[in-house]
Amino acid sequence: MQVAIATFHRLWTVTRRAYPWTYFASTVLSGSLTIALAYLAFQAVGPDGVSQEFTSITGSAHYVGYVAVGAVMYTFAVRLILWTAKALITEEREGTFVALVAAPASRMPYLLGFVAFAVLSTLAEAGAIAAVSVTLGVTIPAPDPVGLAIAIVVFVVALFAMSLVLGAVMLIASEAHISQNTVFLLMALICGFTFPREYLPLAAQWLAEALPVTAALDLVRAALSGDFDLARMSGRLVAGLSVSAAYLVGGLWLLPRAERRTVERTS
Repeated sequence: MQVAIATFHRLWTVTRRAYPWTYFASTVLSGSLTIALAYLAFQAVGPDGVSQEFTSITGSAHYVGYVAVGAVMYTFAVRLILWTAKALITEEREGTFVALVAAPASRMPYLLGFVAFAVLSTLAEAGAIAAVSVTLGVTIPAPDPVGLAIAIVVFVVALFAMSLVLGAVMLIASEAHISQNTVFLLMALICGFTFPREYLPLAAQWLAEALPVTAALDLVRAALSGDFDLARMSGRLVAGLSVSAAYLVGGLWLLPRAERRTVERTS
């Protein structure tokens, strides 16, 4: 626990002294433009409403609201994965990786410190994007507080599990951009952030289920719809936690091997 707190404090101190405002602006702009383009496209193409198929799949006729929730959660997902997955490869690039590995501390608390800070720092960016949604007339029913808390916890666990595997892959490949952008593109295309997965081919829908963030996003949408029923959503809850557990086990198995390979490469 002390390692996690110390890591959080280090990140907080560095960010407070040199906050990356340009990155904040680019993140908010990209999410806001996604919502704004969806709003303009809807006004131009479908002002009379969405199709019955969309309503039956999503349980709502509010297309812009659907995209807005997806844009906010996608921003949250990308930022948390970036903070956590790139933690170790950043240590390698800064020349402090060997010292980190040699330190008598577990890697898990270190990464959890990154997760805690990522959640805090991403709230500001996601909140700014949500404010843009409100100015465009997006309204969300009163969310179920218990359901939303459960959904957010599962969402963060899913992202941490993916980050653990992705971080190990980055260390092995000694490369970050291609790996992370491949994951982000896959998430954006098949996980249901901007359109229902049911529009995709069946093979792509099954591939989406292999990513834990897919089921977690379904839980978030259900909680924000104001009609969260734990019994009805138990299948998605179990699916999200099960796939996350598989990623965690795989990441914990792969990470020490990636660290050994990185130390051999840098020594």
